[in-house]
Amino acid sequence: MYGKAFAPEYQGALTTLSVNSSLVEVLAEGTERLREAERAGRPAEAARCGLAVAEAQRRLGRIREADRAWKASYRAARAAGDTAARAWALWSGGTLARQRGAFPLAWRLLKLAAELGELGGDVVVRGYSLAGLAETGRIQGDYEAVGRLHEQLLAEARKRGEARHTVWALEGIAQMHRNTGDFDRAYALFEEAAQIAERAEDRRGHAWALRGLADILSVRDGDTGRALELLSEAEAGCRAMNLSSALAYNHKMRGNVLYRAGRHAEARDMYELALEEFRAMSEPRGEALARLGLTKSLARLGRDRAETAAELAELAETLDRSGLKHAREMVTRAQREFGVRTQTVRGVEDDRDRRVAPQTQVGPETQVGPETQVAPGPQAVRGTRDARDAEVVR
Repeated sequence: MYGKAFAPEYQGALTTLSVNSSLVEVLAEGTERLREAERAGRPAEAARCGLAVAEAQRRLGRIREADRAWKASYRAARAAGDTAARAWALWSGGTLARQRGAFPLAWRLLKLAAELGELGGDVVVRGYSLAGLAETGRIQGDYEAVGRLHEQLLAEARKRGEARHTVWALEGIAQMHRNTGDFDRAYALFEEAAQIAERAEDRRGHAWALRGLADILSVRDGDTGRALELLSEAEAGCRAMNLSSALAYNHKMRGNVLYRAGRHAEARDMYELALEEFRAMSEPRGEALARLGLTKSLARLGRDRAETAAELAELAETLDRSGLKHAREMVTRAQREFGVRTQTVRGVEDDRDRRVAPQTQVGPETQVGPETQVAPGPQAVRGTRDARDAEVVR
């Protein structure tokens, strides 16, 4: 049995905020409470309120403001001697790094967050940080490395009855099944996620689940009408909460559905909208996917073959550098689809393979990130605090 979804990142004076609170509301109240805490000389409270500000800015696509906010939250937590609050700030910073495509930084910050979460005795931030590592590996296409971690985190979330975290894990596992061609398994998991999210009143999780269902209905069943209906329902939830990133991905998926249906002019318009939205929030992964869809739509609408080849080659090179393996494979398929020569950057594939995450385990000796190592114990964490702090908040 799952209870109502809650947002553990809304802390201190902001615990009354709902998981479905408008991000504009969260930002306004969080900023007000943050200023009050700063004036009162209460760094612990400032750190907690600053976390909500950082997350609202990130989800609104305001990258620079989010970057300043999580670092300020971290400094306040350090001044207060609050280890768990430091972990939450690092989690926010790592999530932001992943959003803007800085994957090595995301791995590093989320690893530190998991370590400090364990040191500070905060099982929730530890779990969120490990989930962040799992999601980073999944986005990069390293399914073998992080698949088991998704399953372990799902089991933990189910055991504790945490609806929001259960929904996240189900959606991540579903996406991996979808990307490897097991559409039936993916649909069942997205469907379960949608049901749990709806009962728990988790609008964000519900919107992502509906997007996943729409994708499967389109690619597996060719049911364009129902897929578009689900995307419209999800879009309403995104707009109600001002979920900029989720809305952009919704528009990109609408483009996918229209493209598969042969409605290439409509698909082009949706990809152009999504591309504009991703660029506004500096989200390179979404931008690359929208560019790919737009390139394919324009090719179907009669674009010059040489221009199509050049655009796909540039996308391939960009994705080689970024390490987004699944997206890179999509470009290769597009090059074959349109009969243009595939191009790769010499040496990039081998180098990227050396950077992928090793198998990740849940436990005190968690192994995560591009460089395998045992998470240090409390003494080791304290011993490297000053050097880490200087590097983290610079």
